[in-house]
Amino acid sequence: MPHVICVRPIHEAAIEKMRATEGVTVEVLMDISPESLARNLPKADALIVRTIRIDRPFLSHCTNLRILARHGVGYDAVDVPALTERNIPLTITPEANAVSVAEHALMLMLACARQLSGYDANLRQAKPVWGGQPNLPTFDLAGKTVLVVGFGRIGTRVAKLCAAFGMKVLVRDPNIGKGAIRGLGFIPVDDAAEAAAVADIVTIHCPSDASTRHMVNGAFLARMKKGALFINTARGTLVDEAALDAALRSGHLGAAGIDVFHDEPVETAIPLLTAPNLIFTPHVAASTAEGLARMAMDAAEACLACFAGTLDPDIVVNKEVLARRN
Repeated sequence: MPHVICVRPIHEAAIEKMRATEGVTVEVLMDISPESLARNLPKADALIVRTIRIDRPFLSHCTNLRILARHGVGYDAVDVPALTERNIPLTITPEANAVSVAEHALMLMLACARQLSGYDANLRQAKPVWGGQPNLPTFDLAGKTVLVVGFGRIGTRVAKLCAAFGMKVLVRDPNIGKGAIRGLGFIPVDDAAEAAAVADIVTIHCPSDASTRHMVNGAFLARMKKGALFINTARGTLVDEAALDAALRSGHLGAAGIDVFHDEPVETAIPLLTAPNLIFTPHVAASTAEGLARMAMDAAEACLACFAGTLDPDIVVNKEVLARRN
């Protein structure tokens, strides 16, 4: 009888769907202490995980595991080679959070362009500051140029939203043909740093891997147009946080909107938290009510498909394990 363990709660509709499937049992694990994991993980045929780190010590307890389903898209915290050695597929929910993250990126752009945090803080003072303020200049998105770095499920949606706001959209993604980008009405560019020099806003939507880590470094930020905005709803490891902090404090960047950090969760003070003209959210871009429901349901369906032998290869990160199973 397949047993699914959800490490921390997921949307109840997804749990109900699994429990309604004949022969499947489901457990929500709240206690993730080492003792609890050692006691409970051997029971799991499937695990649905959100933010917990999956490493070799963790997997040493997973003696019966048939699938690890990520409640989300990123898998920086998962030791994929260790899973592959054990012939365990890792699945993600690639479509579930795209709309939510794209809207969040636009929200951060608007919040930065309109100096939302500054005006909000001034109005909340004992003697509220009313009206437009010279030290908090704002601007329209319409007519501005945005560089979208990464043109996958989220990047494409961000580009379309920017175009709807009347923005000129530049796109950099070496994995997407220029014709496909042009066909959607956008402008492909060959060099992200070169394009950043003319963009009013840069927003990144790339996975984190050896080729993209710290892609936004001091040299990249120095190439950006003075006063430009920088938005990151992808992965914190794409950015050199010290360089971003310096670019904001020097006034070279106009503002930044950040949903992700190099080390998560942020449990101790880091210099970036006190940088000027910076709006933070705690990695919640995907966490709308709808986004959470979609991610949970997609993760649940991946587990059920694995049990039924119908797992979709398109959602499997380490596809080589599928060939071994056939």
